[in-house]
Amino acid sequence: MSTTADEKIAEELGGSMSLVDHLLELRKRLLISLGAVLGGFLICWGVSEHIFHLLTRPLTHVLGDQGHMIFTAPHEAFMTYLKVAAIAGLLVASPVILWQIWRFVAPGLYLKEKTYFAAVVMVGTFFFVGGALFGYFVVFPIGFEYFIDTFQTPEIVAMITLKEYLSFATSLLIAFGVTFESPVFIFFLARIGLVTPQWLWKNFRYAVLIIFVVAAIFTPADALSQMALAVPLTVLYLLATGLAYLVGKKKAA
Repeated sequence: MSTTADEKIAEELGGSMSLVDHLLELRKRLLISLGAVLGGFLICWGVSEHIFHLLTRPLTHVLGDQGHMIFTAPHEAFMTYLKVAAIAGLLVASPVILWQIWRFVAPGLYLKEKTYFAAVVMVGTFFFVGGALFGYFVVFPIGFEYFIDTFQTPEIVAMITLKEYLSFATSLLIAFGVTFESPVFIFFLARIGLVTPQWLWKNFRYAVLIIFVVAAIFTPADALSQMALAVPLTVLYLLATGLAYLVGKKKAA
């Protein structure tokens, strides 16, 4: 018996599944992901103090031997290390989570869509990690030196709590990671035809203005740290414009 076109499509999509089958599959992927997060948390809990020490190194380097961090509640240090273990555990489990997402959505994608999805996930992860590392190694030392050296006086001494530092540092690292995702975002817009390379280049000056506003929001109020974020983001915008030329949706004749 010859296979019909509909059967070929169903076979390529991984076969037809009922709503209950989809829900059972989703539950399975969620349980595996939650198990990975729990396992990552338990692993990172044992070294949470060392992870937090690594996270605070840019600040303690600026504070020097005389500087130290404090906690103002009996449970604050415990809760801080608990949050550190949870965040680090989520990062450790992220490959498993991404794999489970892939296993859930891949049966419903064509081969070309699978290729794009896998490429976007890998490139997006690369840019996010790159942005976070850039914030940690470049912006953090500049920003903390500005905050401490500018505003600390013999009468005003920096006494930073564990809780406030963790909130401040993680927020900035996530912000840098997200902002460095701009080439991936523009790639999507260009691929579906919402933006064109000509439009991106025409509005370059406005993009630079927005980039400097974003840099002013996410960095200390000094020109050096703002430039440290604005220049890489400008380069990424130009890179995204180049990608739009390569992968942008072609207009029909």
